[in-house]
Amino acid sequence: MLNSRREFLKAAATTATLSAVPAAGAAPLRWSPGISSSQIVQLFKRLPGDLALSIYAPAVGGRSLRVRYNSSKMLFVASAFKAYALCEALRQIDSPDVVHTLETTPLTLDVNIWSPGSPSFNPPNLTGTVFERATMEAMITSSDNTATDMIMKLAGVNNIREFVSSIGLTQTLIPDSTRAFGAYLFGAPDYLTITWYDLLDYIENVAKGMTVHPFLNNVETLASSADDFVSFYSRALTGAFFQHPETLNEFQRILTLCDFIYLVPLPTGVSAYAKSGNADTTDFHARSFAGGMFVANRWVFFAFILNWYTKDASDPDTVNSFFAAINQSLTIVRDSLSSDRQLGCWL
Repeated sequence: MLNSRREFLKAAATTATLSAVPAAGAAPLRWSPGISSSQIVQLFKRLPGDLALSIYAPAVGGRSLRVRYNSSKMLFVASAFKAYALCEALRQIDSPDVVHTLETTPLTLDVNIWSPGSPSFNPPNLTGTVFERATMEAMITSSDNTATDMIMKLAGVNNIREFVSSIGLTQTLIPDSTRAFGAYLFGAPDYLTITWYDLLDYIENVAKGMTVHPFLNNVETLASSADDFVSFYSRALTGAFFQHPETLNEFQRILTLCDFIYLVPLPTGVSAYAKSGNADTTDFHARSFAGGMFVANRWVFFAFILNWYTKDASDPDTVNSFFAAINQSLTIVRDSLSSDRQLGCWL
């Protein structure tokens, strides 16, 4: 149960409070011929709930590197889905002048687009005009849901869904909007058309802060699989979906703003591009982190998803363990690729 509007704004709409990650107690393992992918998976095995992960380094003059665990399973990924919206919105204006277009395209910020979980655009306190580039940045940096709905409205949610389908992602579901998702979650019958103030009133006075539908459902949800994320990022980050390098540069730049890159944190010495997702209620928790890193002249694409159930409103021990396992697993990969480059050989 969510006890107040403040808790809902902070947690239920996929922008939960982040927990700091302590330094790992043990020195990270190094990849060697004697280390198997199962040892990376083992780092996560003590975590509760449903876990999925995928790590992929394409071959460069030799074998590729792949680690998978439950990687085809659709799970609730919270705000990590926003990378799909970012990519489609940029595809629609793909050109050498993409930055100018983003900096001069005005979007309306008002009561018609406000959504819970918006720490940057802060409804109902901000109204006016915001340019598209700043809106994209808010969507990724602070996972702002109002910014997300503005981008989804501009790009067209059906266009985003068609893009996802066209590139072969079969375990991904895109909501009509984050506001619609929140309204459906709490059981509002008019979830597709509900207004901002009616949504807040419904959550407090009708739903009493209790979710009615599960976070993962087939009506309004934010879902994907580790395989779908890796398939997407392995192409998006290398330019397969853009005709112009300026658009790829902008896509990559915005993804470097994701705060999880520093909260997990990712290994030092890598260039990282990613989007995260979070949700916390007294019954359900989710964390997801997907993207790519460039190290030792090689790309590594990754996706980590965890859905679990507790009766506590927060579970910092599980969050910290999940983040530490991500850090350690990607450190293993970084060290292995760096060592192989120095030795003149490739996995």
